[in-house]
Amino acid sequence: MLRLARAYVRDAAAAEEVVQETWLAVLRGIDHFEGRSSFKTWLYTILVNRARTRGKRDKRVIAFADLARDESADASELTESFDAEGHWSAFPVSWETSPSAAVERAELQQLARTAIDALPPAQRAVIVLRDIEDLASDVVCNILQISETNQRVLLHRARQRVRKALTQALGE
Repeated sequence: MLRLARAYVRDAAAAEEVVQETWLAVLRGIDHFEGRSSFKTWLYTILVNRARTRGKRDKRVIAFADLARDESADASELTESFDAEGHWSAFPVSWETSPSAAVERAELQQLARTAIDALPPAQRAVIVLRDIEDLASDVVCNILQISETNQRVLLHRARQRVRKALTQALGE
């Protein structure tokens, strides 16, 4: 729940508050749960709604650190790894599983977290729900109230940006 909340709010403290508010809302509204969806879907829907509201409220204040960050990326930048037919133009670099690579795993996880945190909110929410929480596509669409096509596009762009950030970091 914290990871999903972080997709919409700026910092961990705000995400923790959103999760607490979500649990309070669940406790207050449990009598209204109709069972038309799973409890998990209902819970995540409440969380997303609370996090969106908090994120919008927090966006009214601009932090100095956010002024330097540019979240917009050219579409060609996101698709440079593919040819015109949608196939890999060059296969991704293989990630080793040797003992030395195992030592670097924590650093790699931190790089991935940083790359995910740098994504725009919609992409961050989709990648967290699909790849970290391992939810099905239709459940994600239901929670975020987006179309299947939109969910696929957001997930593809998010994965491309994370892959690019990791490839650049590992290349250094």
